[in-house]
Amino acid sequence: MAKNPPARGLGALIAHSLIILSVLVGAALGGNPVVVQYDFNVEYVYGAPDCLEHVVMGINGQFPGPTIRAKAGDTVKIRVTNKLHTEGVVIHWRGIRQVNSHNSENLSHVTLNTPWADGTASISQCAINPGETFTYRFVLDKPGTYFYHGHYGMQRSAGLYGSLIVDVADGLKEPFHYDDELNLLLSDWWHKSVHEQQIGLSSSQFRWIGEPQSLLINGRGQYNCSLAAHYSQSSLKPCNFNGGEKCAPQILHVQPNKTYRLRIASNTALASLNLAIGNHKLLVVEADGNYVDPFVVDDLDIYSGQSYSVLITTDQDPSNNYWLSIGVTGRKPETPQGLTLLNYLPNSASKLPISPPPVTPQWDDYNHSKSFSNRILAAKGSQTPPRFYDRRIILLNTQNTIDGYRKWAVNNVSLVLPSTPYLGLMKHELHHVYDQNSPPENFPTNYDIMKPPVNPNTTAGSGVYRLHFNTTVDVILQNANALEEKVSKIHPWHLHGHDFWVLGYGEGKFSQKDEWKLNLRNPPLRNTLVIFPYGWTAIRFIADNRGVWAFHCHIEAHLHMGMGVIFDIDGRNVKNIPPEALACGEIARTSIKKAKISNP
Repeated sequence: MAKNPPARGLGALIAHSLIILSVLVGAALGGNPVVVQYDFNVEYVYGAPDCLEHVVMGINGQFPGPTIRAKAGDTVKIRVTNKLHTEGVVIHWRGIRQVNSHNSENLSHVTLNTPWADGTASISQCAINPGETFTYRFVLDKPGTYFYHGHYGMQRSAGLYGSLIVDVADGLKEPFHYDDELNLLLSDWWHKSVHEQQIGLSSSQFRWIGEPQSLLINGRGQYNCSLAAHYSQSSLKPCNFNGGEKCAPQILHVQPNKTYRLRIASNTALASLNLAIGNHKLLVVEADGNYVDPFVVDDLDIYSGQSYSVLITTDQDPSNNYWLSIGVTGRKPETPQGLTLLNYLPNSASKLPISPPPVTPQWDDYNHSKSFSNRILAAKGSQTPPRFYDRRIILLNTQNTIDGYRKWAVNNVSLVLPSTPYLGLMKHELHHVYDQNSPPENFPTNYDIMKPPVNPNTTAGSGVYRLHFNTTVDVILQNANALEEKVSKIHPWHLHGHDFWVLGYGEGKFSQKDEWKLNLRNPPLRNTLVIFPYGWTAIRFIADNRGVWAFHCHIEAHLHMGMGVIFDIDGRNVKNIPPEALACGEIARTSIKKAKISNP
């Protein structure tokens, strides 16, 4: 499927990509919006993502789930039926802000939001019970590369995910040109079931989930064999495929001398990844559904929850094929690279490249990773942040314990979700169900982030940060040493319901002297950030989307262990919430009591 007129070479691509974006930004919802409908049946199926048969969570019998594709301005209606028998389920549409923006003829701006469709159990909705069906309905407010995944327990790790692509509206064009596109959904895979993982994380005899056995590209990976075995002294045997296996790599077929858009999204539960294509440069043009100032790299880092678009030009020797590789970064890798082929047609897909796969940078080469992150800047013509903030919240990320149970905490509070969704609690003013004390907005100035906590004990809490509607909020995410000496982990954090500007990164503890480092001129808009070990990341956003929104570490196990916070942005004034979204917990009990009073 051809996409936009062709351009040749990276120089031409960069020139085209420097188009001012004001037309696109101002008219993102042009064209003739339609309603696009899907039916999802969520169930366990047998699969073999890495050649070893395993139970996976699928949709309509397939893993990964079906790709959702529509245009900016379209309404998506998705009927989700839970066929899991013994588990609830919800689906989060990662990167979709749940806003419905319309520009009328007089250019007045109206926003009708749908926070109840965000798909977060105990926050925006009740879990969908076995046998029940729930209909999500929301507007795709802007084009970009997104994905969806389960947001109940650790169902994302079980395989509940798929791609979500939003094209530009009719009559509009992207600010860059390409001939065709390829979609890459990246993930990691364990042989240990998510139920066993959850028990280990929740036990007083703490058992970490360990490193993944395999990395998957579009749901396919290889365990105990390697596509590139003959290039190395590895003990792994060569993979022998006839092409029909569920774990055989999905080959990326390309024509020589064309420009391709690679849409890349990371749904990993743990792994930070580095992606490279042998002999090919990558021109980065989009991050988390927002256009960026184009820049060329040999490889890119992508953290859990993030997405990118890159352009490649197939201008290498057409008689060869080339490796696309993903490898673990930020953690000592115990997982082999994930591999597939960029197949230059008409070459056979069975023809292996003449060179070995690209080497993943050293896992702890944080200078390499920081250099990439610092190069991501907003495209010319993008919206800039307000120069001043109304409120600043500083969030310290620490590893702690509660009565011997290992937890992650934020400002010494480990998040525990209530049995009734926060959105319903705010709407019905059932304040007795959750902690009324707002969590701390900062941490003690004498806290030493370079050492394990002097007092490792923390507390559990369900309190929320109440943000005034339409105010500008800064959040400084501060990393620190974990419980073990000289250990600080990478944490990708994702904000629901909003994009934010990434104002900057820094080393050590954030202080007033770091204010000058904040970029207010052209910071990128993202929805998922990264905090590097012993460092800080500063973001700014406008709290202009009513609802109750999660802000949390996107590493599945860390969220399960309490690493997140809740923002309430005038949730009590959200309109038009379907009753079935909130009909559980205290709301259901209150409804029953009222019914008994009305009908004694």
